[in-house]
Amino acid sequence: MLLLRGKLKLKLKLLQKMRSVSDPPPHPPGAELQNRRPGGLAHSEEADRLEFQLSQNVINLEALQHIARNGLSHGGEQRATIWKSESSRTKGEASTSNKQPAKNDDDGLLSRREVFNGNHPLNLGNGGVWHQFFKDAEIAEQIDRDLLRTHPDIDFFSVGFPCSEKHRDAMRNILLLFAKLNPAIGYVQGMNEVLAPLYYVFRTQADEQNASNAEADSFGCFVRLLSGSVDHFCQQLDNSSVGIHSTLSRLSELLKANDEDLWHHLENTKVNPQFYAFRWITLLLTQEFKFHSIMRIWDCLLSNPCGVQEMLLRVCCAMLLCVKHELLNGDFASNLELLQHYPEIDLETLLDIACHLIPCSPTHLLHC
Repeated sequence: MLLLRGKLKLKLKLLQKMRSVSDPPPHPPGAELQNRRPGGLAHSEEADRLEFQLSQNVINLEALQHIARNGLSHGGEQRATIWKSESSRTKGEASTSNKQPAKNDDDGLLSRREVFNGNHPLNLGNGGVWHQFFKDAEIAEQIDRDLLRTHPDIDFFSVGFPCSEKHRDAMRNILLLFAKLNPAIGYVQGMNEVLAPLYYVFRTQADEQNASNAEADSFGCFVRLLSGSVDHFCQQLDNSSVGIHSTLSRLSELLKANDEDLWHHLENTKVNPQFYAFRWITLLLTQEFKFHSIMRIWDCLLSNPCGVQEMLLRVCCAMLLCVKHELLNGDFASNLELLQHYPEIDLETLLDIACHLIPCSPTHLLHC
């Protein structure tokens, strides 16, 4: 799969220009996470291979995907560049309303206009502008509460960090706009956790011009990332072919195809995927691993040629296989406790197992 050089070519020039500066740039916010990199290629080898691919007149996306699956450096432009390129090719778009959101002004969620019959603040009709105003305000309040609880242990998001309020404002804008463009879905608690890694990666780029576009880049990637799983957030679709129950069934089938003994044990002890994998899948594993580990896993998810959801199911199945011994020796209570509070494991081993699983059907075959 080939793509004419465009923005990625410009990214390369910026990287080369930055390398020529004698003094290293100041550490961006959250540098303590960027310096930690579990697994993957050595930085110099990885950077050389990546820059070579980006320097070509015609860029080979398959080669970029292969590099990304081995892990990307937390520093510099590499992860942000690859994540944007990979999310831009995600199949499908999030379902959106044809109705455009009202233009904002500095005085609130709605633009000022004359009050006429039907638009009085005390009018409770669903069609009035005040009804929409109060609805938007309620969503914004819920988003604000969730953002305050988003990774408070990390300086970048912590309330006490100098720029954290600015970061929360940007993330609030993204989530609120998504809710307004998708009224059937709206905002669902947990979307803040999915947005956090995207915004962190784009905002902590070394190049300040690129970092200043983090809000727009994050929104675009957030929409595309959820395009394959947004139906999981819609309760009315739970039992449909695109709903969460169908996806959980596919996970069970994948486990049965790869380890029937473990599948039988979980079935017999009534440890159904609904009890543990619902959160794994809807929140893209953001609650199961430490923050820097999430980014390594997402390198693999976003770079898989068959899409995020297919690779996500493989990683979820691999998570079960990695704790097989404990599960086979446990009962309903102990196994549920284990899977709802997943232990720390070696990420590279987990991802290697995920890439070599037997597909439950030929249509789900992945080329890892």
